[in-house]
Amino acid sequence: MRVHATSSLQPRQLASHDLSWYKLDDPVMGGQSETNHTVENGFLIFQGTINTNGGGFASIRSAIPPEVHLFSGRGIVLKVQGDGKTYKFFLTDGSRGGPMSRNPSWQMDIPTVNGEWQQVEIPFDKLLPSFGPRTPSDTSQYKFDAKEMKEIGLMLSLKLADGSPNPKETFGEGIFPFSLLVDSIDVLH
Repeated sequence: MRVHATSSLQPRQLASHDLSWYKLDDPVMGGQSETNHTVENGFLIFQGTINTNGGGFASIRSAIPPEVHLFSGRGIVLKVQGDGKTYKFFLTDGSRGGPMSRNPSWQMDIPTVNGEWQQVEIPFDKLLPSFGPRTPSDTSQYKFDAKEMKEIGLMLSLKLADGSPNPKETFGEGIFPFSLLVDSIDVLH
């Protein structure tokens, strides 16, 4: 059964400003996962195949338009329909992250229920700093600053936001498909 978008906000927008999504998957590190993403019938469709042989993540990202002032809110709110997997939402300052980065990405897990629409609130004060698949043991030295965030994204990864393994029940194993529909993205006030 197809559920139609009910929000006036579209997933290609954040606070009514256009987003331009692109993929960044594990082949950048030698993996074999692949993402396809489209906007169809008002939904952003983030789907593809994860291959844990030499990798294990797929993501889509977009620059945050300069007109969007995240600091005017207390977080982000998404309306999503998942496949039972645990995805991650993240914000970055736009520098290329990863294990060698000096600046963390800021992440929060999004557990989904297969086939059910969920409104997910992502308060800025619940985001965890992450360097690639690792979260520092002492997170107190990192301070989230919404004014510094330049990029928004969604990811399916072997690791959860806190750096612990994403269990096979909420991730998968071997080679497997994934799919997340996004109805809307907005600043949480």
